[in-house]
Amino acid sequence: MNGDFLKKLFHLEGKSVLITGAAGQIGRELCRAYLECGVRVFATDVDMNRMKERLDKLNNGTSPDMVFFEMDVSKKKSVIKTFDNIFSTYGPIEILINNAGASCFEPFEERPEESFDWVMDVNLKGTFFGIQSYVNLFDKYKMKKGVIVNIASLYGIISPDFRIYTDCNRKNSEIYGATKAGIIQMTKYFGVHLADRNIRVNAVSPGGIYNPDNPQGEDFIKNYSFRCPMKRMGNDKELLGAIMYLSSDAASYTTGQNIIVDGGMSCW
Repeated sequence: MNGDFLKKLFHLEGKSVLITGAAGQIGRELCRAYLECGVRVFATDVDMNRMKERLDKLNNGTSPDMVFFEMDVSKKKSVIKTFDNIFSTYGPIEILINNAGASCFEPFEERPEESFDWVMDVNLKGTFFGIQSYVNLFDKYKMKKGVIVNIASLYGIISPDFRIYTDCNRKNSEIYGATKAGIIQMTKYFGVHLADRNIRVNAVSPGGIYNPDNPQGEDFIKNYSFRCPMKRMGNDKELLGAIMYLSSDAASYTTGQNIIVDGGMSCW
């Protein structure tokens, strides 16, 4: 086994990827990583201005290797229209990353129905609409193989430890965890049901990721780090290895799986 074999195994150059929620913390790092791997990036987000502001500097706003599209994943018509536009204009997309996500932070006793529905619409319906639109176009364009990676969460597997949130009002919600658990189950479902089309479907579940732009509270970071076996929060770049692996032929026999990147937190 030599370096050429490994380079070919993880080869992504020349492929194309559609990323939802591209303006978010993880979305931006994904755009950067795929661009550096020679992948053409179709970046989508609900807010075009925010997306351009955050992503233009990755390619100085001029590279043909990244194209922006405004899309609301919670609206089926928006997803169908955007996916169809990308496929018809630029050709089939090999990789879909369902990254867009939402949460709400009111005490559950005060949770309005609108907050509950919003998180359901973005996280669950948005992921489903992305998969549905991608598969229909996959069939229409007679593609030979495809890759879908869904971004789930540690809190789709375990419940948050609310003792951590001593100085942070962004307490994780029951509906966020429920939708992320749903994404993990949806990943298993489509891993099975799309295998005969040669579409691999997997998920990555991040643990606590430090946000340098909007830092979590000092006590939260301290408490989370104490609970985590690796004694720290993660950073967004530490998710890239799992996602890029699942995108590549190195994962050619991997489908329906959920890779947890959480510093061991779910092992307790």
